[in-house]
Amino acid sequence: MSEAQNRLASKVGDATDHIVDGREGPVRVRVYPGVTNPLDHVRAPEGAGLVWVHGGGFTHGTLEWPEADYTARAFAARGVTVVSVDYRLCGNGVHWPAPSDDVLDAWAWTLDNAPELAIDSTRLVLGGASAGGNLVAGVMLRLIEAAGPQNAIPVGAFLAYPTLHAVQPPTPSDITSLLAGLADPEVFSPRSVLRMYENFLGGPASDGPAAAIPGIAAIEQLRGFPRTIMINNEADELRVSGEAFASNLAEAGTSIEVITEPGTEHGHLNRPEDGIAERSIDRVVEWLNRQ
Repeated sequence: MSEAQNRLASKVGDATDHIVDGREGPVRVRVYPGVTNPLDHVRAPEGAGLVWVHGGGFTHGTLEWPEADYTARAFAARGVTVVSVDYRLCGNGVHWPAPSDDVLDAWAWTLDNAPELAIDSTRLVLGGASAGGNLVAGVMLRLIEAAGPQNAIPVGAFLAYPTLHAVQPPTPSDITSLLAGLADPEVFSPRSVLRMYENFLGGPASDGPAAAIPGIAAIEQLRGFPRTIMINNEADELRVSGEAFASNLAEAGTSIEVITEPGTEHGHLNRPEDGIAERSIDRVVEWLNRQ
């Protein structure tokens, strides 16, 4: 655990693992109960819940990563009960829709168990970071398409520096200038991102559906997408993907709030020691309070 995770561990208490009976086998989730009387933090509405999906390029990431564990504990310390999803990672024959199915099954399990988890289902949102943001947006599209009461659509979405396009929109000059100062400015180059999606899909990105590449979704497919908060990193090539998707959501009628977190590179929720992750989580809790 990082120092930041250790600080929160005593405040939040023990998380518990549960096994979801997924459509293709067991899916592990970790539940972090929201603190009922949070101190020194913005407080979430009573009964607030978050199903959380870490990133990792569809191939990496664990429930122990700061982006998963620290983020969940930080929300729980503000009164939000968090269900963190240990979805299948791509590789060794695992491709789309496996991780999406796991998130969808974890969402359904959380809805079914909301009363026991002290979650008000009308205050339950779905969120994810980076590749996890992709999975969240894709699951939203699948739920919208299903449109059945058994597939209730979340009341909100939190997308942290998401990747939503296999073929990235052009990078504007101001972001290019910021990228020049990074240790690895090519980490999310168009070629790297395309390879990431080809591995995710197990084939050409041109064959991918909108639920796997939400950035290609038609405006009509986005109608019904719930209110959304998106927090992008300032020096991050994926920022153009998030901003383009946010523009499409707005055109589809979604209430969308987009924040560019100053002074950040991609994945700042995975680096909580600098304190910026705390600021971002407070922003989301304040957004929850405006519901």
